[in-house]
Amino acid sequence: MSKKSVTILAIESSCDDTSAAIVEDGVVLSNITATQDVHREYGGVVPELASRQHLIHIIPVVDVAIKKAGKSLDDLNAVAFTRGPGLLGSLIVGVSTAKALALSMDIPLVEVHHMRAHVLAHFAEAPRPPFPFLCLTVSGGHTQILKVNDFDDMEVLGSTIDDAAGEAFDKTGKMLGLEYPSGPIIDRLAQQGQPVYSFPEPQVGTLDFSFSGLKTSVLYFLQKNMAEDPHFIEKNLADICCSVQTTIVNILIGKLKKASELTGIQHIGIAGGVSANSSLRKTLEATGQKLGWTTYIPAFQFCTDNAGMIGIAGYYLYLKGKLSSQRVAPLARMEI
Repeated sequence: MSKKSVTILAIESSCDDTSAAIVEDGVVLSNITATQDVHREYGGVVPELASRQHLIHIIPVVDVAIKKAGKSLDDLNAVAFTRGPGLLGSLIVGVSTAKALALSMDIPLVEVHHMRAHVLAHFAEAPRPPFPFLCLTVSGGHTQILKVNDFDDMEVLGSTIDDAAGEAFDKTGKMLGLEYPSGPIIDRLAQQGQPVYSFPEPQVGTLDFSFSGLKTSVLYFLQKNMAEDPHFIEKNLADICCSVQTTIVNILIGKLKKASELTGIQHIGIAGGVSANSSLRKTLEATGQKLGWTTYIPAFQFCTDNAGMIGIAGYYLYLKGKLSSQRVAPLARMEI
């Protein structure tokens, strides 16, 4: 008798990307994301506008994800969704849609922690890390090092005491007059420059991070040099971007080295939106080769906010019987 497949519809709406995916037996069959360009002119995500855009995108995105996977609503065993953390208005749209779909089809709900899902994106494709492994999660709102013991067992070893790495990229971009989101633009420009400028690396707790001081240092650096030459940024943009990016990557990798030394774990992964950064990916691989690590880097489609990672996390939670009820409510803040 053949084993019946487990098919999960996943929904992600924690910030400004509306995403839906179909995951069957731990394999992502479709992963559809609608982005929001409305925030560019404001230099950051406007929560009210984000939630309104989710209302526009959510049903079409779910429909496309189901059709692209060659499935129908009758094939679904459960609906997984991001409960938090994130923007409350955005989360409400995704959670409400998931609850309505699950109720109408009389199938269970699976709530997923957004940052845990980023970690479990490593299981979307081979090679998949063994437990336990270390994972550096880096995004616009989070920077953490986790010890991952199981699909539902993760321990925070270190986290940022102020700003996240992604925010440091975006705020630097704003100071340089770049469009939002600035991270990918800085990454592209950095490849054309050299790390000729030095910025201080913060000295905080053993495995904790801090990026507010770096932002301040960049600000003072730009103010000083612009006072001497009003065209300083224009003339040296690529080198500035490369220098800032190199500093951020060195901070992140330096903490990973300490975490590996303290735990003895040499299976190391990165996750989250900033894990798409080319310098971080290359530096992790180079460091891994030097120190004997086995490194894991998700495909680009699973680095940024996406429903594929929500479906992977939801699939393994479903197998463990960790289901939610129709009384579940979104949470803007959630401990990992």
